[in-house]
Amino acid sequence: MVSQILFLLVTLAAIALFAVNFRKIIRNIRLGKAVDRNDQPQKRLMTMIRVAFGQSKMVVRPIPAFLHFFVYVGFVIINIEVLEIMIDGLFGTHRIFHGLGDLYNFLIGSFEILAFTVWLSCVIFLIRRNIIKLKRFRGVEMTDWPKSDASYILITEILLMSAFLLMNAADAKLQALGAGHYVNAGSFPISQFLQGLLPNTVNALELIERGCWWFHIVGILAFLNYLPYSKHFHILFAFPNTYYSNLEPKGEFTNMASVTNEVKAMLDPSFVPAETEPGKFGAKDVTDLTWVNLMNAYTCTECGRCTSVCPANITGKLLSPRKIMMDTRDRITEVGKNIDKHGAEHQDGKSLLDDYISREEIWACTSCNACVEACPVNIDPLQIIIELRRFAVMEESQAPASINAMLGNIENNQAPWKYSPADRFNWAQES
Repeated sequence: MVSQILFLLVTLAAIALFAVNFRKIIRNIRLGKAVDRNDQPQKRLMTMIRVAFGQSKMVVRPIPAFLHFFVYVGFVIINIEVLEIMIDGLFGTHRIFHGLGDLYNFLIGSFEILAFTVWLSCVIFLIRRNIIKLKRFRGVEMTDWPKSDASYILITEILLMSAFLLMNAADAKLQALGAGHYVNAGSFPISQFLQGLLPNTVNALELIERGCWWFHIVGILAFLNYLPYSKHFHILFAFPNTYYSNLEPKGEFTNMASVTNEVKAMLDPSFVPAETEPGKFGAKDVTDLTWVNLMNAYTCTECGRCTSVCPANITGKLLSPRKIMMDTRDRITEVGKNIDKHGAEHQDGKSLLDDYISREEIWACTSCNACVEACPVNIDPLQIIIELRRFAVMEESQAPASINAMLGNIENNQAPWKYSPADRFNWAQES
């Protein structure tokens, strides 16, 4: 009974702590401006199934896609076993589902095979990050914490899978010895090779089995509460992020309603725009972005696929789309902490533009959409860059000389070039 009460208290505490942190993140996301992403529900659902469930954008890089598939499937399916652990922990039973017979044996055997593939994949991922040191996992934004975060998760997964297999190995030995309430159930295609490493006494085996059982479930609950502080929050947010992703054609920019109305009024003096509250052009801080942009930031996996295909980054420019998303997440997290400490009206004098993202970064972007196309969970760094540019140009009138010249030519000549419209076809007559 003591064990059951302890299990209940640990579980409730873990769930309560996660709920508190999760609500803070949702609160932070809702600080963004409203945008309607509830149109075309069927298309959105299919996008989520294809991209998030189906991992369709991962296959561009076959090796990590293959390894990630095993981690993804293992994470989903092995955690079905957590249901049995929860019931056993609450009611003091052991392998409560053993009555399923051959189906139970098949499930436990499948879980073991998946656990081993997860273990092996995580080891390979660790080698790729820390020994081979792939270029994609480096960059100015990849400071000590982002690097450590990835390694912590991989090591945790290795330890959890090791505990699961050791628990089964000890359980199988206890079954063979006819110990206590260890019913004969389960198939152990992987852990059978670990049994020879274990002692032969019942007391020692029970200690190992119970120790691994507690480590496995407490590790899962600890992992759950680590997610809000980690890039691995994409485990939860990848699905809503792909559902609410932009369905418009790539490269199609949004029009600002206030500017559109002004142009319509210039073209048609009889046009009367609807009354709207005065707003800011573009975005200077995270609260000027939409809630979708902020959800994108919390969904970012820091995988570096966006930065690795960015032509500006490849040619040595300062821009890194991954850094744009990481900076946005860091800033909205800071804003949320300020609200918790000082209230909703507190101003810390900082902003996303300049304090986190520099002018050089936003103007290095070629607007090619390569980063958007490469992201495995449909994150859109370009939209944030465009909004920061809009603020710089339309609110501050600050832009590089070449941009100002281009904007002036568009205003005066209806084209980015300095030639008047009347001279635009002269090239054809020169031949």
